[in-house]
Amino acid sequence: MSASSEIHARRVGAVARGVGSTLSSYVDRASGGTLTDVDGREWIDFAAGIAVTNVGNSAPAVVAAVREQVERFTHTCFMVTPYESYVSVCEQLNELTPGDFAKRSALFNSGAEAVENAVKIARYATGRSAVIVFEHGYHGRTNLTMALTAKNMPYKHGFGPFAPEVYRAPMSYPLRDGLTGEQAAARAIDTITTQVGAQNVAAIVIEPIQGEGGFVVPAPGFLPALASWAAANGALFVADEIQTGFCRTGDWFAATHEQVVPDLITTAKGIAGGLPLAAVTGRAEVMDAVHAGGLGGTYGGNPLACAAALASIQTMRDLDLPAAARRIGTVLTDRLSTLADKYPQIAEVRGRGAMIAIELIKPGTLHPDPILTGAVNKACHAAGLLTLTCGTWGNVFRFLPPLVISDEDLDRGLTILERAFDTSAS
Repeated sequence: MSASSEIHARRVGAVARGVGSTLSSYVDRASGGTLTDVDGREWIDFAAGIAVTNVGNSAPAVVAAVREQVERFTHTCFMVTPYESYVSVCEQLNELTPGDFAKRSALFNSGAEAVENAVKIARYATGRSAVIVFEHGYHGRTNLTMALTAKNMPYKHGFGPFAPEVYRAPMSYPLRDGLTGEQAAARAIDTITTQVGAQNVAAIVIEPIQGEGGFVVPAPGFLPALASWAAANGALFVADEIQTGFCRTGDWFAATHEQVVPDLITTAKGIAGGLPLAAVTGRAEVMDAVHAGGLGGTYGGNPLACAAALASIQTMRDLDLPAAARRIGTVLTDRLSTLADKYPQIAEVRGRGAMIAIELIKPGTLHPDPILTGAVNKACHAAGLLTLTCGTWGNVFRFLPPLVISDEDLDRGLTILERAFDTSAS
């Protein structure tokens, strides 16, 4: 019996069944663009822990910063006895996020917690209750963020009732709706005004590029039109950049691609090189509207995570990871477009930077093909490439390699993917 099999047998008796895993192999170490399991098998990493290890796994600067911090102190709770690194992370976020106005930040533990706090802040600052989200969106697994999330299975099924005053508007999905950004925005705004009422809307919460929903890139003009509507009607525009943030799309944040300046922006995942940290950053007058003690949490802005975040951000600057993401995106798009020319099951190659996807359909239609998607995914895993699927219908491959992946590993991974298609789709 392999070491992974032995651990898996223990897992069955110890870990709740509701916690799933993509692979049944258990990781022993990782660096750059590869993972190695407890049996010594290497995997090329096209997942980055779901866009978390943008700077690579166990990045040297992150390891050094965490090691130094853990020897000084591991926790005090910033709300009890504060520390400088929390302040430094907030300063960095205020500087890096879009907008040249005064900003404030607050630190939390997870993406869902950041989104939930953004909604709290928006409701408090506006005195309104309604929150607008979008078809195919994903925002987390807490009760409130499950209400914000669109997909039922596996995220919402059986867990209701959910938090109220959440309303879903149609998303711009160019492959499937054929609308311009302006047309799709007009459709969404009509839904909001007729079904919710502009005067009731506290916030529009949207991923600039949808993550779990299928890496859906809205048509140009969609996001700016929504942001303009929100500003004109006293609502806050909240960009959920938990998956798109920190250089992933070829810029520090995805909203920048269309010059959209959010009132609030939520971040997590890539912020701290794999340690749990999240944040809400926004206009000073909005963030400061909440009374003292209204925001926080025991572990939010843990000193180890703050040290990791500062080292990660410096690594992103030193290595120019926005440029690296653009370079990776060019390679991915070129190779995947060639694959799409060969296989009519690939309806579209889409994304930005190192956040690229292909959507699989039954040829001659737009009917999703999750069966083929699953077969190709399984073939990739068998050949040593860690890939992820996503999408409302489970028919989208998403590619999220670490931004420090070598050209050789990127090429090897794409070759495995191409062979997996040859095996499964021919």
